[in-house]
Amino acid sequence: MHKALSCILAINKRRRLAALIVCALLALAGSLIIGDASSAGAQDYDIVILNGRVIDPESKLDAVRNVAVGEGKIQAISAGALSGRVRIDAKGLVVSPGFIDLHSHDPEHENDRYRVMDGVTTAFELEVGTADVDGWYARREGKSLINYGVSIGHIPVRMELFGDRGTFLPSGDGGHRAASDADIEELKRRMARGLERGAVAVGFGIAYTPAASRWEVLEMFRVAAGGGAPCHVHLRYAGEKEPTTNIQALEEVIAAAAITGTPLHVVHIQSTGGKATPRLLQMIADAQSRGLDITTECYPYTAGMTRLDSAQFDDGWQEMFGIGYQDLQWVATGERLTAESFARYRKLGGEVIIYRIPEDVVMAAVASPLTMIASDSYLIKGKGHPRTAGTYSRILGRYVREAKALSLIDALRKMTLMPAQRLERRAPMMKNKGRIRVGADADLVVFDPERIIDGATYEEPAKYPEGIRHVLVNGALVVRDGRLQSGIAPGRPVRAPIK
Repeated sequence: MHKALSCILAINKRRRLAALIVCALLALAGSLIIGDASSAGAQDYDIVILNGRVIDPESKLDAVRNVAVGEGKIQAISAGALSGRVRIDAKGLVVSPGFIDLHSHDPEHENDRYRVMDGVTTAFELEVGTADVDGWYARREGKSLINYGVSIGHIPVRMELFGDRGTFLPSGDGGHRAASDADIEELKRRMARGLERGAVAVGFGIAYTPAASRWEVLEMFRVAAGGGAPCHVHLRYAGEKEPTTNIQALEEVIAAAAITGTPLHVVHIQSTGGKATPRLLQMIADAQSRGLDITTECYPYTAGMTRLDSAQFDDGWQEMFGIGYQDLQWVATGERLTAESFARYRKLGGEVIIYRIPEDVVMAAVASPLTMIASDSYLIKGKGHPRTAGTYSRILGRYVREAKALSLIDALRKMTLMPAQRLERRAPMMKNKGRIRVGADADLVVFDPERIIDGATYEEPAKYPEGIRHVLVNGALVVRDGRLQSGIAPGRPVRAPIK
């Protein structure tokens, strides 16, 4: 300012007015540069999301902001104006990181559209996993709506080794044949190879491989520890009667994690835990307090689903689950089972819904600070469980807005930041997911917090939710104005470093 005054006083009186105008223009130009050093307002981005309530669980940002997206990344977050070739007015809407599902299945490769309409931008197959990591990723390259990743799976590796021809889950030797010492060494070799090829975790469904000894499971944990990979585990037992209780099953894998130093993630705690879920959560909290790296997840439904021809329904299932035939629903027809239809369909093989989880248990699991949200989802030709199309909208509509079981930011943390953090040591690219910050991947969900609700039911499991307005995957609008976009596949692989 002093230089500007000196300039004016030194100029001939006749030219003072012109000089004032020039200096004012220079000052204005300088103030524009100083006031917006990033030049965000002057740049045209690919997409700008304007006037939305931006919630980022990592920074705890919860404020009206404008977000700019370009080249697949978040490039600006501003309270000031931003300009873009595509403008999305998000006034009255929430802008959050894209939801990350750590527990999904896709045996028929048809489920991405249901997931993305529920706000999921990254989905992992980590419980069952695959025996062929390279092949699994290759089949999805350039074809996926959302980001994807997989574990090297104890189940499929065991099925492959023992020649089990079951569909998705073992129905023969893969589940029921005991492994010799030589078999265990071969399993270890194949599991280690999967980690070398970039699997993001090691997957276990111990309930589906009852012949797998505790020593075999411990040896697989050692493989995971050697590769710096977390173990994602379906517990061995779901019952409440000694000696095959879910308490004992959790003790087994906590011990394996403590012995080997392997990070442990327990899948669908409320589904395996049933009425004992609060006790299992207490065990996990106690283990965490003693320095063990243990996490867990849940889904917001009172029924589960699995294959009727799996080991889950070996003799003794009624006593273990505490249910009868009438608590099973055959997915293909919607009928409740009887002793006769159970025997017939078990030989045929297929999906069955299991009604056994009390609502108060679901509520406690959803509200617990220990749990992430994960769906355990898949549909086959539109048939299956409503959790595929409704898990995340159900959390936000029924448990946040209606029941007030948890806050909105806490729910979003369970869906975004927590799952990203679970995997980021093994797969560093996850450090750029689950966050809204400059430089993070532009995986974003824009939803109406007053309208979001699940639409899928057990009778109509393939029904889209309401209230999800826009979804971006790597900067591409996959859902726009509530409608799924066609002809695009912006999903990218999430993979650990390949050796």
